[in-house]
Parts: sequence; C-alpha cells; structure tokens
Amino acid sequence: MTAVEEDLATSWAAWHAEREETLRAPHGWLSLTALYWLDGADDAARTYPELPGTWRAVDGGVEISASAADGVSVDGAPVDGTTRVEPVDGKPGVLVAVGERRVEVIRREEHLALRIRDPQAPTRQRFAGVPAFPVDAEWIVTGRFEAWDAPRRIDVDTVVDGLGFHPTAVGTVRFTLGGEEQELVALGDGEPGEELKLHFRDGTSGESTYGGGRVLRTAPPAADGSVSIDLNRTINLPCAFTASATCPLPPAGNTVTVPVAAGEKTPV
Repeated sequence: MTAVEEDLATSWAAWHAEREETLRAPHGWLSLTALYWLDGADDAARTYPELPGTWRAVDGGVEISASAADGVSVDGAPVDGTTRVEPVDGKPGVLVAVGERRVEVIRREEHLALRIRDPQAPTRQRFAGVPAFPVDAEWIVTGRFEAWDAPRRIDVDTVVDGLGFHPTAVGTVRFTLGGEEQELVALGDGEPGEELKLHFRDGTSGESTYGGGRVLRTAPPAADGSVSIDLNRTINLPCAFTASATCPLPPAGNTVTVPVAAGEKTPV
C-alpha cells in the first residue's frame, strides 16, 4: 500500500467510524420501532400502543393530551392537560419525551404521523456496523457543478406509496465514471458555499446496495465550479435500516450508468 493509499484508508476509516457512531445514537435512525399515521385533519383523539395519553391531528398540528403522571414532556415541560405541536413538512419532527423514548411528531405534505424512537430497539441493540465496499482511489473523481439561475423546488416520490417529497435542487453535477459521462441533479438549500447532496441509483441498487438509492454529500464547489466526488463516502438512506422512515427516492434521471461498487452496502 502506498502512502497515498494508506492516508485514504485511514481517513475513510475515521469517517466511517463517526458515521456508525451517529447511527448508534440513542434516538438515531436505528432506534425507530413504529410509525403511526394520524388519519387526516380534525381526526378524533386516539391512543397508540405503548404510548400514554391521546394524540389528535387537527389543523396541521397534533394535540397531545396527558396527565402529569404519564411522564410526557415537550421541550422539557411536562404535559398536564393538552399541548399542541406543529411539525414542518419535510423537516425533522418535534420530539416528545416519553420516558427514555422519543415520539417524533412529523409532517409529510398534509399527513401527520408519530414515529417512535426507542434506545432499546432491536435494530439498535444488534447493530454491528454498516458493510461497505473496499476503499479505492479510483472512486474519487472531479466533477463540475453548474448552478441553475435560481434554486428550484422539485417533486420526488418516497418509499411510502402516494406520499411525495419536495426538496430544493440547485443545479447539476457532471463527471466521468467508467469512461461514461454522468449528470446528476444536485440538492441543497441554495446558500453560497454549501455542500451538495447527490441522491442516485446505479447498477448495484437493489443488488448489493439499497434499492431506493444512496446519497453522497460533496464538499462545496470551488469558485470555478469544480467539485470533488468521493464515492467511497456514499451512504444509505435511513429506510435501508428501518421500515419506519419515509425516505425520498432519487430525482428523476439521477441514475449513474455504471455500477458504483463503492460506499455503503445494504445493511445485514
């Protein structure tokens, strides 16, 4: 192994270890145990398995009714009566504490749901790491970012039938891989100097890697538009680990034309 190869392997190993520690977080993606959709606006107050109190979707938010003895709290404040939370579409939800668990109240389009995060979840307890392809410098290429005149809100499907997602696309990234020209829509917030997110499928999708595609975050593009693309750092979406996530699918056309045998594999 050359010094360059050793440095690459060492850097990747540190990055991968940090990635796995993030997944192991007590209330991270591996802690999800259930996803309960609240049936439409102005729904009746309902109870849910293992959750105290009642939960009701109304006017774009969720009303939580509980007594002080139930041990439910929002932002550290105990719920004793009725409290309302208002999650934002497509963003991380509002976390409601119930003992050591967290009930994440989410909004996806007009739909509201409760997602249970439990540190004792079997997926977290038995987690032994994320399998990945061997690190190889051949999967590091230089691309070119072409920003659009203005960021655009695009529509993509999700792993939940009938549910859409609406990320912000900021331009395209072009690069050569396996002797073939590739072009992917890049996601971001439209802020100067931000990293880009490339969500794509390739020839390994549904085989050795997750069928819903994988994601790569790049460094911010240079002033000339050049951007380093290290496919060794391509990661799975949360839905590769749990059925209780609502992951988006890649933007239309975001398919790399050659198998990308780099980055994370399907979890086992």
